[in-house]
Amino acid sequence: MNKISILLSYRKKFVLWVVVGGLISLALYYGIDKKLIVLVAFIIGVFTEIFAGIGILVAAIPVIGPMIIKIVSIPIFWILNALGTLVSGLAIKKGYATELAKGRIMTLALLIGMIIGYIIGNLIPIE
Repeated sequence: MNKISILLSYRKKFVLWVVVGGLISLALYYGIDKKLIVLVAFIIGVFTEIFAGIGILVAAIPVIGPMIIKIVSIPIFWILNALGTLVSGLAIKKGYATELAKGRIMTLALLIGMIIGYIIGNLIPIE
């Protein structure tokens, strides 16, 4: 994919980034609470997939882009894993051990299914 086709395929996201950036600057200029701005930006980001677009744009940078994405994404997974461990500990302490075990089994089944799908997808080409 060349640079022009990347820009054309993500032109709506670029316009959305400019609009969201402009709205955030206006909100900061008029003194709206920063916590509200972060909440609204997060909600807009989740529903419009703007963060994924930014990640794609950064990953498109040759050599350095994929390393930047790895540096940013790995700590996020560590934080999510730590939060899951803390919540699990609290759930066990409160007496929800059976529900927790069922959830862990479902997660394990999902992960095994993803791994099997990945292996089958690599063994059987779509071409």
